[in-house]
Amino acid sequence: MKVYTIGGFDEVGKNMSVIEVGEDVFIFDMGLYLPPIVELEEQERNKEYNEKRLRSLGAVPQDILLDKLGLRNKVRAIFLGHAHLDHIGAVPYLAQRYNAEIIATPYTIEVLKTMLRDDNIRLRNNLKIIQPNSSYTVEGKNKKYIVDFINITHSTLQTSMIALHTQEGNVLYANDFKFDNTPILGKKPNYEKLREVAKEGVKVLIVDSLYSSVERKTPSEKVARSLLEDVMLTTSNEKAGIIVTTFSSHIARLKSIVDFGRQLGRKVVFVGRSLNKYTNAAKKTEICPFYDSITLLSYRKQVEAGLKKIDRNRSQYLVVCTGHQGEPGSVLDRLSRNALPFSFRNQDHIIFSSSVIPTPINKANREQLERRLKQKGVRIFSDVHTSGHAGREDLRDFINMMRADHIIPAHGDLAKLTPMAELATELGYKLGRDVHLMQDTQKLSL
Repeated sequence: MKVYTIGGFDEVGKNMSVIEVGEDVFIFDMGLYLPPIVELEEQERNKEYNEKRLRSLGAVPQDILLDKLGLRNKVRAIFLGHAHLDHIGAVPYLAQRYNAEIIATPYTIEVLKTMLRDDNIRLRNNLKIIQPNSSYTVEGKNKKYIVDFINITHSTLQTSMIALHTQEGNVLYANDFKFDNTPILGKKPNYEKLREVAKEGVKVLIVDSLYSSVERKTPSEKVARSLLEDVMLTTSNEKAGIIVTTFSSHIARLKSIVDFGRQLGRKVVFVGRSLNKYTNAAKKTEICPFYDSITLLSYRKQVEAGLKKIDRNRSQYLVVCTGHQGEPGSVLDRLSRNALPFSFRNQDHIIFSSSVIPTPINKANREQLERRLKQKGVRIFSDVHTSGHAGREDLRDFINMMRADHIIPAHGDLAKLTPMAELATELGYKLGRDVHLMQDTQKLSL
């Protein structure tokens, strides 16, 4: 077995790992690296992307390595763990290079279809929907492979750990997860199946290490719901405008925001194309219980007309919008620059139900956004949020549960991967022997 760490091992994003077994190759995720795209969008309005342009920006995984090694035509399947852009955003631009089907849960596939429609891209790859906690058989050249999509919790719905069963041992791809036993929406983690896979034996564990240095157990989404309830229902906001910003793909969080908006007696309005995309994908897969309780504004004229009305009657509305990272061109960014027909008033509430994704450009954009907002006299509520990523103590339990033969820390640069390797050494692994610090485009032969 050979493991190729194509992307997501030198940066937060651009996730892509590849497994080679005999004559068969399997791809896990195909994500974007968003900071160079954000930088480009600050500089120019032309947002049309293609494979060549994204490669020149360093925004897609360096999968040309597979061509150089003669592996491109051996790819049998592309597995997608969940619907975030740093895991599926490069699929529209790279997947057609491979004669392989794309396999993912219903919500992930629906988000991918929306992306393809938005960019007017047609893939020749077959899109295969697999329900959470289901198995699928992939045809290799001379063998068949069973793959399990094991339900796990994260900050978007129908996230899976992916277990690939091969004659050389089993691979468990566990990139982006938390252990949430009381999720607001969706199923709980399937511990029973994980223990079953562990009992069978895991040769390689590729594991989310983004917060492996943070000594915590990541709190449940029900904690974020309580934080929102506290801010929205116990502060003085009767006459104020209320704007909440969060991750557009976080359907469970959006449900809580809508619930409390309705308790306040306010009309809930979602503003922005990204919110429209993820919410409609959830509706189509029948996991959007609040859809009939909201108004969606996504196109420019819609947004401007809606915000004019809200500006005049702000105490009657709750606005949910994009822009929690301070992204240029997002709704909250444009509001802060007076580029939309809504004027902040003293004591309006801005609730950030999110954390800042830890990249320099995100931190800088968010700081500038908050500075502009404070100049307008608004009240800012930050970090009304719980993470979608496992902390160090969750990871400790996970490693002990799986007892994999080899561990590859993933999802970050060396500074983020090293604490995961150190945790593994605490638990009896040895660096270079059975825990491997990898970088982009490296190979590990087992």
